[in-house]
Formats: sequence, structure tokens, C-alpha cells
Amino acid sequence: MGMQDRDGWRDAQRAQERSEQGGAGSAHPGGPADVRVLTPAQTTRRGALAILAFWLAVMAVLYVVFDRMAQRQRVARMPTMTASGELVIERGRDGHFRLPGTVNGHPVQFLVDTGASLVTVTEAFAQEAGLRGGEPAVFKTANGDRPGRIHQNIAVSAGGALIPAVRVGVGLSGHATDEALLGQSFLSRFDIRLNGREMIMRPRTP
Repeated sequence: MGMQDRDGWRDAQRAQERSEQGGAGSAHPGGPADVRVLTPAQTTRRGALAILAFWLAVMAVLYVVFDRMAQRQRVARMPTMTASGELVIERGRDGHFRLPGTVNGHPVQFLVDTGASLVTVTEAFAQEAGLRGGEPAVFKTANGDRPGRIHQNIAVSAGGALIPAVRVGVGLSGHATDEALLGQSFLSRFDIRLNGREMIMRPRTP
């Protein structure tokens, strides 16, 4: 191999090395070796990830806000009691009537259900309130038949009105532990009428 051939071969090697070093385009010319320049694809990917993270944070905040709004709608308000002993219950934002009360001396949030035959509580509430045992029963619900049990002569109060002996069913599902249905085993002691956004319950005379 002649001098010119060797020189040409060396020039070709140097050109190939420079091409390999600069071909990726990731080293900053003249800068430190650890400084990297992002390619357009990398920049696009990082931008997409930042946008995704932003919208996930927005959705998380909206979830918390709407969850708190739903909780406020489920809070039972103490009804007004008139001079004649009527209970006046205001309709909630969700369209239901709710009021605080007690079952066997334990606090509960009642949802008024004129179509329910019994005051009904969850199994977890029954355990806390000492409602153990009872008569086995089958409750017919929108989701089919469900096993439960019935207790006799249980003290129930709602909105300040107390009835000392009420039939109470155990087996409510799909509700929080402290939520219960206020059914006809309590409501049948009252004459009930609706007046706009109010439900008025007048105690029946014996």
C-alpha cells in the first residue's frame, strides 16, 4: 500500500469516526460530554406525558369535589316540628327526604321510603346496635330476594318523634353503615302529605 493509499485510508477512518460521533445528534457541539440534546421524538413524548399528568390531576380534583357534593346531599337535616306536632322534612338536592334518628338508641341517617314495609338497617349497623338474632326473613328488593331477619319491639326515633315498639328488618345492602330506610313500620303511625319540596308528617291519633 502506497503513502497516498494509507493517507486516504486514515482520512476515511477519521470521517467514519466523526460520522458515528455526530450522527445521533445527541452531544452538544463544544459542550460537556454529559449534556444531551433531546431529539424531536423525545420532546414530543415528554410533552405528551406532561399533558397526561396534568389532566389526571384535574380529574382527581373534580372527583374529590363531586364526592363531597354528593356527601352533602346525603346529610340528613333535622326536620322542623310545628306547634301541632307535625314534622316538616325538606327535600334534599337529590330529590329524597332524609332525617336523622336512632334505632335501638344508636344514631342513624334515615332515608324516607314510603314503599318499604319495614324500617331496615344494614347488618353492620345491627351488630353495632346490638340487634342480634331475630326472625329469619326474605326481603324482596329490586335486585332480587335477599335473606335477612326481623326484630320486634325496637325503639325507633326520627326527627324527634319516638315510637318505642317498631318492627325492624336487618339486611339492607348498598348503603353506608349508618344509613337506614324509614319504612311503613314507622311511617304508618303518621298521616303523610307532600307540599312542594316538603314532606309533612302528622302523628295519627289512637
